[in-house]
Amino acid sequence: MLRMLGLFMILPVFALYATSLKGVTPALTGMAIGVYGITQALLQIPAGLVSDRIGRKPVIIGGLLLFALGSAIAAHADSIYMVIFGRAMQGAGAIAAAIMALVADLTREEHRIKAMALIGMSIGLSFALALIIGPVLARWDGVPGIFWVTAVLALLGTLVVAFVVPRPAESRVHRETEAVPAQFGRVLRQPDLLRLNFGILTLHCILTATFVVVPLVLRDEAGLAATAHWEVYLPVLVASVITMVPFIIQAEGKGHIKPVFLGAVGMLSLVQLALYRMPATLLTVGVLLWLFFSAFNLLESMLPSLVSRVAPADCRGTAMGFYSSSQFFGAFLGGSIGGWLHGQFGVHSVFICSAAAALLWLVVGSGMGASIQLSSVLYRLEWATPEELEQRVAQLRALAGVAEVVVVEEDGMAYLKVDKRVFDAASLP
Repeated sequence: MLRMLGLFMILPVFALYATSLKGVTPALTGMAIGVYGITQALLQIPAGLVSDRIGRKPVIIGGLLLFALGSAIAAHADSIYMVIFGRAMQGAGAIAAAIMALVADLTREEHRIKAMALIGMSIGLSFALALIIGPVLARWDGVPGIFWVTAVLALLGTLVVAFVVPRPAESRVHRETEAVPAQFGRVLRQPDLLRLNFGILTLHCILTATFVVVPLVLRDEAGLAATAHWEVYLPVLVASVITMVPFIIQAEGKGHIKPVFLGAVGMLSLVQLALYRMPATLLTVGVLLWLFFSAFNLLESMLPSLVSRVAPADCRGTAMGFYSSSQFFGAFLGGSIGGWLHGQFGVHSVFICSAAAALLWLVVGSGMGASIQLSSVLYRLEWATPEELEQRVAQLRALAGVAEVVVVEEDGMAYLKVDKRVFDAASLP
């Protein structure tokens, strides 16, 4: 959370600050906002694999120190090119996969999903806080001050990892949280997983492109001083969280996953189209940002769950690795393409292209299959003979609501796909 807070704080303010840098263009401004995504996307899976060999903490601490160094470079920069270099170095501290692996090392199977959910919630909270804190910090000490705060947060993160987080008694590969190279082909051939990867790429492409230009719209068209932008973001974010709750209940509690999912994607497209067409008053931009973040937060919470549902039972970690890389690559594309569109065709061209991207996602996502209704369950197996193992697996497959059972003997684990509308965990032998 400390790391992601620093990474996100630049989003709501950088487009306003960049004009004071040497060599700046709209395209390079967008590149500076999104470039961290390309290094993050390329390096996070390799960093996770390295952590299997040399340990989780060395990789995580090394990544945080690299992130702090990139922040310091960006804070010292007087040209847009040095900011781009610093932001790329921030992304090179790609520790997401190693953190997931460390969490898996430190938690029992029955608590692992809750631990992962808490991490996801902390990242969402850091994003919300960053949109509010960023403009406030920029008012006090400018954007270089934000980069310095980011460096300090990263160093605090290293202290937490070194002295607060326990050292695991054993580190091993956890298929439910880590990428396994032998599974890459299976995951990349799964159509619904590819649809979800395209979805998270598009979502973060739209988000980053939007923040290339929304600060400019708020200042230049809606007439809101840059230091007061948090006054829009705070109520918008609070309202969006409240708005998404009933839809989460409909999707997860009542099984209306696909209609809610596609409805949120459609809302994204409509909001971007409205930002393109409607007059940019403070009221209209505020209302549209509320609708945008309601849809965004809903999709951001649903997509990881859908990946877990769709991925082969023993490939969840590998699927999440590619999903996460797609997310960061989307941020890179959003910054780069959004900045180029702004420079070539003006601010509002970003909105119409984002609307088209969301519409394409709606078409792609409509092909999702019935597997989105399934959930993953981990079950530790014990057996004395091959015949006993075969009997235990047959018992699992015979349970109501079980769609798939995959056994990894070296882990002593069974990975189940179940329909929770039918499956009763108490029936497990």
